Amino acid sequence: MADSSTLVSETGRSLLADSSVLDSKIIETSKENVFHAAVLDAEEEMPQIETRVVLVQEAGKREELLKALEEIKMPYIKTDTIEELGDSDSPEFETIFVVSDFQAPIFSNLCRADCRVIGPPVVLHCAQKGEPLPFSCRPLYCASMLNLVLCFTGFRKKDELVKLVTLVHHMGGIIRRDFSSKVTHLVANSTHGDKFRIAVSLGVPIVKAEWIYKAWEKRNEIDFCAADDDFRNQFKVPPFQDCMLSFLGFSDDEKANMEEMTEMQGGHYLPVGDERCTHLVVEESTVKDLPFEPLKKLYVVKQEWFWGSIQMDARAGESMYLFEKSESPDFKKSVSLLSLSTPNSNRKRRRLKETLAQLTRETDMSPFPPRKRPSAEHSLSIGSLLDISNTPESSTANGETPKSCARPSKNSTPLPLKQSARWQVAKELYQTESNYVDILTTIIQLFQVPLEKEGQLGGPILAQEEIKTIFGSIPDILDVHTKIKEDLEDLMINWTENKSIGDVILKYSKDLLKTYPPFVNFFEMSKETITRCEKQKPRFHAFLKINQAKPECGRQSLAELLIRPVQRLPSVALLLNDIKKHTAEENPDKITLERAIESLKEVMTHINEDKRKTEAQRQFFDVVYEVDGCPANLLSSHRSLVQRLETVALGDDLCDRGEQVTLFLFNDCLEIARKRHKVIGAFKSPHGHTRPPASLKHVVLMPLSQIKKVLDIRETEDCQKAFALVVRPPTELNNKLLSFQMTTEDPCKEDWLKMLCRHVANTICKADAENLIYVADPDSVEVNTKDMDSTLSRASRAIKKTSKKVTRAFSFSKTPKRALRRALMSQSATEGRSPSSSESFLGSRLSSTSSLAAVPSPSLVSLPSIFERRSHTLSRSTTHLI
Repeated sequence: MADSSTLVSETGRSLLADSSVLDSKIIETSKENVFHAAVLDAEEEMPQIETRVVLVQEAGKREELLKALEEIKMPYIKTDTIEELGDSDSPEFETIFVVSDFQAPIFSNLCRADCRVIGPPVVLHCAQKGEPLPFSCRPLYCASMLNLVLCFTGFRKKDELVKLVTLVHHMGGIIRRDFSSKVTHLVANSTHGDKFRIAVSLGVPIVKAEWIYKAWEKRNEIDFCAADDDFRNQFKVPPFQDCMLSFLGFSDDEKANMEEMTEMQGGHYLPVGDERCTHLVVEESTVKDLPFEPLKKLYVVKQEWFWGSIQMDARAGESMYLFEKSESPDFKKSVSLLSLSTPNSNRKRRRLKETLAQLTRETDMSPFPPRKRPSAEHSLSIGSLLDISNTPESSTANGETPKSCARPSKNSTPLPLKQSARWQVAKELYQTESNYVDILTTIIQLFQVPLEKEGQLGGPILAQEEIKTIFGSIPDILDVHTKIKEDLEDLMINWTENKSIGDVILKYSKDLLKTYPPFVNFFEMSKETITRCEKQKPRFHAFLKINQAKPECGRQSLAELLIRPVQRLPSVALLLNDIKKHTAEENPDKITLERAIESLKEVMTHINEDKRKTEAQRQFFDVVYEVDGCPANLLSSHRSLVQRLETVALGDDLCDRGEQVTLFLFNDCLEIARKRHKVIGAFKSPHGHTRPPASLKHVVLMPLSQIKKVLDIRETEDCQKAFALVVRPPTELNNKLLSFQMTTEDPCKEDWLKMLCRHVANTICKADAENLIYVADPDSVEVNTKDMDSTLSRASRAIKKTSKKVTRAFSFSKTPKRALRRALMSQSATEGRSPSSSESFLGSRLSSTSSLAAVPSPSLVSLPSIFERRSHTLSRSTTHLI
């Protein structure tokens, strides 16, 4: 990095001055002339001036520059010194100097002479875009900060600021002394000051000075842009930079979590009472008074300030979140000042005026408006008069009120002192429906609307796919139940015993059937998404902390609020049953209520069936993702997963003895997979969801019709929890015996074998499923589980794996030697000549290689014979058994 003296332009004008006039000219020219060939009408009357490019020193030796100038049809000359160019000041030419090194002495000389200087990346960029060279009054090395307007705050050292300003100008950026709406980036060395506050309120990116230095290091990358989000986010100013935080009134777990979040967000934490502390975060619900007198420089704030700063990814203004004692003199004084009996004191009026003005300014700049109380009209409805449940009330303070909830309550008719039991239950139905609508409104207004809002401070908190997964069809459910609530409200206002409540439910039964299954089926996925995002995304965690602490939520989490739609329909069915009990037989609503109850049962049955299908499909895809090489024909609409069983192989037919094998029993087939020896890396989807790597390897997908018998092997001291399958593949003439040992307690062996036989019988259309089970002794099928976990058994499996690897290592071709030699002989016979010496050498080479691969290892001599004898004996016993 060059010194500031080298980089500063010697034009006699301070680079720190506000260059609004000059920058406005640059903007105008950059819009019309920089990368566009537009010519003003005034220039048509002026004589044409030829533009030429002078490649200075190293720039003239770069072939890509020469080629780029030829593409944009720009004449050029090469020179090593300025003195060689005698007519550099000639009015007939507009000379542009291309200098590769902005630290060289010749660059300083050109700046002193007020010449137009650009860097090689500018030429290459213009050639790539097919545009003319830009006009710039300052030296321009690259265009990585073109059209960016920067403002600085918190820099005390003038030399450092001069260096940063110069680098920004070299990259095409513009500097503003004062912060305005045209500023695109704030470069901050401190989180204090008005500029920082305004940038936070306007959502302007706030970055460190290192952003400029790292952008200058990438100055030779033609396609690089300093405003790229991925690059810029590496240098953003964290919310708690320069902050020392202490926490008071929180539980140990909450305090540990907040201290961890403080360090993640660039701050530090200290014990309560430390004089170095800048902020004391207080839990206002538990702390009524401070244990010490705080210093004047200490901000005592509520926890909402802490989580709000993390949510918007910038330090929030402290004035809106200051902690105050519940009965403090200042609070009483403010109440008296705002009362009707305000004293006629000019000093108090002036103080009140200044306080209100300050609050107004801070309110405009704060991203979190003061919390408003819920509207009082909700407390006058029938539902709230009898509300004994711990459910949140609706709030219209934040977000846009849905059109379905904008209608005020029409219930203004005084109710009789005594009503029938049927009226009482109908009133309870209306009350719970009103509370339920309020809960859904709270979910949408307090959580969904802010998350979907465009232009959030710090960028989107969640991706759109995650928001859809969490909330699903909640807006549709709200619209349906808002209509039900309005109809019930009309019914309660004009109440008579003959009013039909069942008609209201029947009217919207089809809408309930349409809106509920999409949400209920994926409710577990919704909860999993909330948990995952809360762990992985601090801003979402802070967002939940802020909103879940509001009174509208009734101290309930988002997941607890989202479970209400799952519980609502069974609750309505119970209330309709109670109404039917208190309805007279001659009342026409008696039959209508029965139909309404049946319609709700149909809706719930459809939901359960749909959920079962959805879970089955999800299990299918879990198997496909978990098993590497799983056949595609496993996925079928008529197939469902019945049971998963973890076992160990007791034979060598499918895989090595002792290997861990997983059996997936479907209603018509059996997927057998073994544990992978090497696990591949995790897969990351385009939406950022990481899928775990496949832990199993596909062995065989066996139709249940191939299973001829199921052997229940007796329990002995040497053989426990073992069973076997007698199968006959379609390509084999003889039966095979596949033996396994269960490694889990659930399900038990008896239940597993009965379940397997039942599905085998269903597949082959037999009613006697139990006749497929045969009891066998371990010795008759040579099954032993005693040595499965012994050291010798593990060593034997390791030797077999090693021998396979050695065989593969010395196998240069999968083609057998005899087949390859026969192919060579036939080819030579066709051509009418004998094999050449090279072909003979190839045959001998193959022969020697095969013989080398066939040489038995002394440690492996006994193993093949043992396995061969065992296989022969096992096949004889199997034939005898069958």
